[in-house]
Amino acid sequence: MGSGKVLASVLAGAAAGAILGILFAPDKGTETRRKIAEKGSDFAGSVKDKYSEYADAISDKYDAAKQKLSGLVSEGKDMGKDLVNQAKDKANAMKSDVRNPGDVRTSMNS
Repeated sequence: MGSGKVLASVLAGAAAGAILGILFAPDKGTETRRKIAEKGSDFAGSVKDKYSEYADAISDKYDAAKQKLSGLVSEGKDMGKDLVNQAKDKANAMKSDVRNPGDVRTSMNS
């Protein structure tokens, strides 16, 4: 069970307990309705606060992941460019060896 479900269950239980406590309290109907409205308003405010906290936490995690991914993509591009340059250098060296076969024998004997 996720922490969100646990939190929702705890908040729902607290709200139900508060409402039942008010309903069974020996007050006049108008006072009871006022207390229920007040508790409902408090509960709604609490839910909004928790939702805001979770939304902020998720947003922060998303931003961090996005930034890390951007860095990895940049790193990958740099590595790809390095590999392409190395391949070009080797291809040019091979072209030179093919054009000047005598140089290859001397370099191999050294």
